[in-house]
Amino acid sequence: MLYGLLSFGKSFNPVKDIPDLSGKVIFITGGNIGLGYESILQFAQHNPAHIYLGARSEAKGLAAITQIQTQLSASHPTIACPPITLILCDLASLSSVQTAAREFHRQEKRLDLLMLNAGVMALPPAVTEEGYEIQFGTNHVGHALLTKLLLPTLLSTAAEGHDVRVVALSSIGHALAPFRRGIEFATLKSPQASMSTWQKYGQSKLANILFARELARRYPTLTCVAVHPGLVATNLYETFEQGILGVPNKIAKRIVYRSVQSGVCNQLWAAVAPVRKGEVVSGEYYTPVGVGGQGTAWATDDELAEKLWTWTEGELEGVQAE
Repeated sequence: MLYGLLSFGKSFNPVKDIPDLSGKVIFITGGNIGLGYESILQFAQHNPAHIYLGARSEAKGLAAITQIQTQLSASHPTIACPPITLILCDLASLSSVQTAAREFHRQEKRLDLLMLNAGVMALPPAVTEEGYEIQFGTNHVGHALLTKLLLPTLLSTAAEGHDVRVVALSSIGHALAPFRRGIEFATLKSPQASMSTWQKYGQSKLANILFARELARRYPTLTCVAVHPGLVATNLYETFEQGILGVPNKIAKRIVYRSVQSGVCNQLWAAVAPVRKGEVVSGEYYTPVGVGGQGTAWATDDELAEKLWTWTEGELEGVQAE
């Protein structure tokens, strides 16, 4: 199994295949750059009611909003740009995530799409503000808390008969998770210095898949999936521009990597493809575009998914938006 290394999936053209999004409210983390930015740019062309852009930096977030508005005006002068609002959200700080959820609730009573897009990759040993391994804490714990705090709004929106989705960005890199256990729970509140940076990245991306899988099982009125965008030339790969991997990475960018405009298609597809026709199945992990069944054995392990959920709930117990 190639786990999505190569793409043989459905064709998807955002211009034609994203339907009218009238009335829909969208929240995308990491929306100021890369796949998050491109997702907002594409959704903005289809008349959503409001888009919330999550970002760590106020300056970068506001600059991204201005750039999206300018870009949309230049390329589609007849399309009115929807409201795009910055929500400051540093996923490596649970207090920041709490503030982000509180700010969203202050402005909205509806949420149709939560796209857990932000992430870090291949960082040196470090921990988050609360002491979690930096990649796991950012990629999983921060997003899990945001989802938990926004869950009542997601559920109430679904109860009104709307199509409500959670799309989590994972990666083929989940295959690099620790072979014996998938996730090393005992040492998650440490830098996990004995593990390679890629093992730590892999377990965080495995957690993204398992979290979406268990969320789907527990909340059947929501459609929850995880996606791999493909090998995309985003800012995450800047880590490789120096050192021994620098030259191979630059060659790969030209030959193997997809553009951001191409790489964004899988998460856009997951956000809008029909559920009733069976195209999108809640709890699934998809490689580009819309190809299921490409995860590792750990990625379909329901016991591990439940263990991760229980561990996460225990860690986040008592953390509220207000």
